[in-house]
Amino acid sequence: MGRAGTMRAGVRDVAARAGVSTQTVSRVINDSPNLRPETRARVEAAMAELGYRVNNAARALGTSTTRTVGVVASDATLWGPGAGIAALDTAAREADRWLATAYADAADPASVTDAAQRLLSQGVDALIVVAAHTATLPALREVAGDTPLAALHTGAGAERQRRGAALAIDHLVGLGHRRIALLAGPADWLEATARDEGAAAAAATAGIRPAAIWRGDWSAAAGAAVAHEVAAAVRSSDGPTAVAAANDQMALGLIAGLVAAGLRVPEDVSVTGFDDNADAAFYTPALTTVRVDTAGEARRVVAEALGLPAPGEVAEPVLIARASTGAPRG
Repeated sequence: MGRAGTMRAGVRDVAARAGVSTQTVSRVINDSPNLRPETRARVEAAMAELGYRVNNAARALGTSTTRTVGVVASDATLWGPGAGIAALDTAAREADRWLATAYADAADPASVTDAAQRLLSQGVDALIVVAAHTATLPALREVAGDTPLAALHTGAGAERQRRGAALAIDHLVGLGHRRIALLAGPADWLEATARDEGAAAAAATAGIRPAAIWRGDWSAAAGAAVAHEVAAAVRSSDGPTAVAAANDQMALGLIAGLVAAGLRVPEDVSVTGFDDNADAAFYTPALTTVRVDTAGEARRVVAEALGLPAPGEVAEPVLIARASTGAPRG
């Protein structure tokens, strides 16, 4: 509480409590150098005692920065985007920044543009896109102007997505599978494109082509919706003996639908996922999947957008082998 118990404490209150000038308090707020450690500590102690909260808008007047990162996000109910937003929030706090998030329909460029403009009007220091679609980045570049713009899982992140998808194919090939089908993500998602490319490249290296390709919208319902068709293909004489799903949720729905159709996983058909979400080890059977370093990607993209030093290496994707894959039948 403030000095009267009902008003929020201000800079003058902090200065009076710490016995310093308001300019000194401002220098502490803006993390200015050349302050004596004991002075900084006294001011910070006064802030804590008074419950002082930094006003980003006021700070921006003196520093040309709000210390806020704007995130344009869509499809946050899905595991991947939701995990990405959470990782960005952590990465922003580690960089002493705050996150402001605006949600948009990524399939609608006008919705994306509106979300970006709302964030830009708040004076954010950078924009980061989660769950970028093909049309998203061009629309954002038009409105971002001089504000730095970056996207999660693009650039070096996209290459790691490709390598992760390749790991799933390599794993299945190593088990002896030659007829591998794909359950891909939406064609207009950049992450889906990267995973498609990685799977196709690994298949080509192994001298095979995808036995079939189905597409879903990342949801478990989408996996279940194609399960009857996948089951019919598996039962054919030259049908797939394995399916590499582009995320864990679609793999979950697919497995449930295949079992309902009378097939066994992995005895009749192996299934892999991607993401290693928190529940993947508890699917029935436990899901073989690809783990990616979303936290590391978030730290990388926040640093890139803000022009900060690289915060360390992003871990390479890892194949987590579990019970949903095995050698091909017969």
